[in-house]
Amino acid sequence: MWPQGHQAAGRQEWTAADPGAGSRQCEPAGTRPREGAAAGTGGGAGAGEGRGPPARPRAPGPGPALAAPRGHQLREEGRRAPRPAAAPSLSFPARKVARGGCGGAPGARAPRSPHPGWVGGAWALAATLVAAPVPAGLRLRPRPRPRGSGCGAARGPEPVRRVDCPESAAGAPREIAICPNNHEVHIYEKSGAKWVKVHELKEHNGQVTGIDWAPESNRIVTCGTDRNAYVWTLKGRTWKPTLVILRINRAARCVRWAPHENKFAVGSGSRVISICYFEQENDWWVCKHIKKPIRSTVLSLDWHPNNVLLAAGSCDFKCRIFSAYIKEVEERPAPTPWGSKMPFGELMFESSSSCGWVHGVCFSASGSRVAWVSHDSTMCLADADKKMAVATLASETLPLLALTFITENSLVAAGHDCFPVLFTYDSTTGTLSSGGRLDVPKQSSQRGLTARERFQNLDKKASSEGSVASGSGLDSLHKNSVSQISVLSGGKAECSQFCTTGMDGGMSIWDVKSLESALKDLKIK
Repeated sequence: MWPQGHQAAGRQEWTAADPGAGSRQCEPAGTRPREGAAAGTGGGAGAGEGRGPPARPRAPGPGPALAAPRGHQLREEGRRAPRPAAAPSLSFPARKVARGGCGGAPGARAPRSPHPGWVGGAWALAATLVAAPVPAGLRLRPRPRPRGSGCGAARGPEPVRRVDCPESAAGAPREIAICPNNHEVHIYEKSGAKWVKVHELKEHNGQVTGIDWAPESNRIVTCGTDRNAYVWTLKGRTWKPTLVILRINRAARCVRWAPHENKFAVGSGSRVISICYFEQENDWWVCKHIKKPIRSTVLSLDWHPNNVLLAAGSCDFKCRIFSAYIKEVEERPAPTPWGSKMPFGELMFESSSSCGWVHGVCFSASGSRVAWVSHDSTMCLADADKKMAVATLASETLPLLALTFITENSLVAAGHDCFPVLFTYDSTTGTLSSGGRLDVPKQSSQRGLTARERFQNLDKKASSEGSVASGSGLDSLHKNSVSQISVLSGGKAECSQFCTTGMDGGMSIWDVKSLESALKDLKIK
């Protein structure tokens, strides 16, 4: 194998360095006398002794052979061609081999991925909103279909990766912040019956994975696969970003403002939770890390009403409650049913009943109960008033991705089945039960498929059985997985409206009283 940099235009003969000198690098001919020449001029056999083996014989022909490509090795029937016994083996420094990029070369180190969203050996491109039941840390962005591809198939709507909207004084949302599956954040304002885009926040270098809007201070915090977070403040008619260095080496996955809006938490693929707060003396945002005993990517976060306890769900099948007490920005917390001693990073609770990635976690309005949903299609609820007893319900649906309390005993969850489901907790018996589906399908007449529709189904979903298989005929309001549920008005104690967003690019607002009147058997306690 010829050394890197050898070219046919300026051919130069290379020989092995003297093995007795301890060097294993190659030297060009002419920098030292050749062994054959030295032996001939010395006039005896002893003149060439101690100078190493003779030079490698050159190939016959009018001139030397052209230089072989870098990293090229002679192969014959799958085996390396033997070298002449008289020629010494040539070896190059490891740094040259690694720089040359020869795959599998001895001593060459594997290249490190330059992408900041590399999490556990896979791309982390989604936040709390995911499109398919794949492991967290393996969230792959769906490739958009080119316009006009297939049999007349049009490009579908981009999935909404993250949505957040603060409550107005009247309780109805007037503005909403969304991420349209890229590195931007769009803010829409309601004008009559329409939503009009009024702002675009462009500061992230990677895809935005989390958004949270503080209603009292009117600040927005965002995080993304570029491993950074930004706090956006409205000055006049412009949103100004402030960089928050999270000190993580993997993508950020989710972000949540604390109830008092004086700090926020960021979960990431670095197996840490960053608790960020503003330092007045230095006029910047700093963060502290909660590390142990997290062993995998943090997927979801939720704050306790006391502004100190933080619930986290991760890919190690655990739901945990930590103390996020920051003495620089808040007073010493009062004792809670979860514990009385709450130094920073203290583990207050850890689940042991889940057998799947914890996609969503939520505290109740009182803070004495915490619920979470896992990838094994189970919902669990831990009650601190009952010595942290855990109630588990295995649902008949596909895995749930998000949940929220709408009363102290009622929860709404949704996921890959594309519709919200009501769950009820009985405090006397300590059990969970399913209250039924909230999105009741409407009766519609069935019709046959045309040839065009069959070809479109084959192109989109690899199925021609019917419109339900292609997603267009689903009997639910959402046509793809529901990835987030947010309380719009009333709070978690007495929710009157909640919002669901999905991978179909749609957002739906649900009125609780209208659901109770529309569904006869529905009882929200």
